[in-house]
Amino acid sequence: MKKIIIAGLLLTSGMLTAQVDRSQKPAPAEAKKININDSEVFTTANGITVILSENHKLPRVSFDLSMGSSPRIEGDKAGLADMSGSLIMSGTSNRTKDQLDKEIDYIGASLSADKSSITLACLTKHIDKGLTLMSDVLMNANFPESEFERIRKQNESALMSAKSDAGTMANNATVKVNFPNHPYSDVMTEASLNNIKREDVMNFFKANFTPTGSYLVVVGDINRAQTEEFVNKYFSSWKGGPVYTNPANDGSFTKGNRVIFVKKPGAVQSVVYVTFPVKMRTGDKNQLPLTVLNGILGGGGFGTRLMQNLREDKAYTYGCYSSMNITEDGSWMSAGGNFRNAVTDSAITQILGEFEKITTDYVKDEELSLTKSAMAGNFARSLERPSTIARFALNIIKNKLQKNYYQTYLQRLDAVSKEDVLAMAQQYFTSKNCNIIVVGNEEIINNLKKFDSDGKIEMLDAFGNEVKEIKKADISKEQVIEKYVYAITQTSTPKALAKKLKKIKSYERVVDMTSAQIPIPLKMTDYWVSSVTEAQKMEGQGMVLQKSYYDGTAGYSFNMQTGKTPLTADELESKKKSSGLIPEMGYAKNGMNFELVGIENVDGKDFYVIKTIDKSGESYDYYNSTTFFKEKSTSIRKQGEEVTETSSTLSDYKDVSGILFPHTISLTVGQMSLSGKVSQMIVNGKVDLKDFK
Repeated sequence: MKKIIIAGLLLTSGMLTAQVDRSQKPAPAEAKKININDSEVFTTANGITVILSENHKLPRVSFDLSMGSSPRIEGDKAGLADMSGSLIMSGTSNRTKDQLDKEIDYIGASLSADKSSITLACLTKHIDKGLTLMSDVLMNANFPESEFERIRKQNESALMSAKSDAGTMANNATVKVNFPNHPYSDVMTEASLNNIKREDVMNFFKANFTPTGSYLVVVGDINRAQTEEFVNKYFSSWKGGPVYTNPANDGSFTKGNRVIFVKKPGAVQSVVYVTFPVKMRTGDKNQLPLTVLNGILGGGGFGTRLMQNLREDKAYTYGCYSSMNITEDGSWMSAGGNFRNAVTDSAITQILGEFEKITTDYVKDEELSLTKSAMAGNFARSLERPSTIARFALNIIKNKLQKNYYQTYLQRLDAVSKEDVLAMAQQYFTSKNCNIIVVGNEEIINNLKKFDSDGKIEMLDAFGNEVKEIKKADISKEQVIEKYVYAITQTSTPKALAKKLKKIKSYERVVDMTSAQIPIPLKMTDYWVSSVTEAQKMEGQGMVLQKSYYDGTAGYSFNMQTGKTPLTADELESKKKSSGLIPEMGYAKNGMNFELVGIENVDGKDFYVIKTIDKSGESYDYYNSTTFFKEKSTSIRKQGEEVTETSSTLSDYKDVSGILFPHTISLTVGQMSLSGKVSQMIVNGKVDLKDFK
């Protein structure tokens, strides 16, 4: 009994002494210094810095070769570096692209390249074969003309998509206004793409891919002796010129707020970025506390200030975020999201308010603690990847960081205080010297003028270039259409025109289409019969993917997902107003609402722009001011809150039975782009429409 009583007293005593005051939040444990094994580093005779991180858990190894050259300003050949990177894997003097792909697949390896690096990952037993292929690409890439043309067409399609993608348009404007006369502002356009030749690509590769100043990061199941042996065997014969170094500027710092607008007709919401450059480069002593600040403002998920304000409180958007982009060649801050037209100006007011607020008062202890905890967790998880250690070593060497930069990361993170965050905000942030970029509908422009310090709006196009003011047209809308009709019919009088058109009873046009997003060839066939009947179908691999039909009274559309859908009353009315061999000829007679917007300069050429409006939406047609050929058309169709934008470019007009028809046709529907060539054009042939009845 005594033993039981004594044991009970001891237990009670232990419970009493273990009681904790739970009204006080326990203090966090002091962050510890992390033990990170040093990577092995050595330099080859031809100037390659090799960084080795051994990891023998799996029989795999990777070789990541990155160049040391600074980015170049490309000017009128903007996009050259990216295009060159896309072509590096297109074949060598020893292997075609197909042969190269087959040999990579045979050993289960991956080999890839971009504008400044080549990377191999393979099983340890296949290192010899993998490095044979990698070094062949590095030293013998030959950029075949056929592959150059294929990549050029891919870029053409991407540029078409960019013209209708609000996010891409906003990004282009961001780099243009933050970094003029800087490599970051090199945005590819149709004009710059046309300036890039195969010789330019080859010259870029030769100048940029040079052993001097390059870094080879080796990670995996391999030791120092083996690494030296393989590097000597496969890379010692690599030769090249000196590394190109040209430090870029810090960006353009505006005085007062600027409003930059990019027009996206028919948009029901705006993309808003509030942005400015930051005087900082990778490894700066203030990078960590500034990153903490960004995490609190809008870079850390749903609990951030921007999300809580603009999503949870105001319900302006599904998401409002910020990003602090700190790089070796220039840095910038950006915050924003997608907002309904009606609240675009209110959203800008709130974002600027959050910028101001974070520069005038301390952040809350809870905000700071949660953000630092999330960052510490992300850092800890990154250490689980073998490549992280080698990346750390590479960053230390390239950016001249202290050797213990990453070992002390958690300690430095833990030491960031709310005083530090406020100091960072006051040093780097502003609400009064921002570039306010808006991509959206012109109807909101007047609501934006109040944000610009000078009360004006700067207009940029989809690629971030200045839009020249639309000039007043020197002729009427009827005269534009008349000149267009005369141009494509090769006539000059009403009598000659009527005589020629009377002979045209029907046509069938077949267009062979390709798309970077669709891996199969497509065929689009258009039919026109008499004055009103028209039909179209798109086929692929023997299947009809979509089709449409209209006979002057009724019609339908069909696709594989939704099946057959009759045209609505509004769609039928629109068809009646814009049908015919040359729809423009019937605008006035059929009651089409159309107007001449003016003369707009696009890629250095002037166009008369005619806008048509109906219950289904609006369209813009661009007529070359010299030839009067229609070279571009954009249509915006609305169904409730859904907006579909379709654009087409028309070129290579050729004579068929006395009428000039375009034979090169490119289409963009949303993010889908297609390029086509007319393979068959039959006028007054037998037209069989049984597939549409």
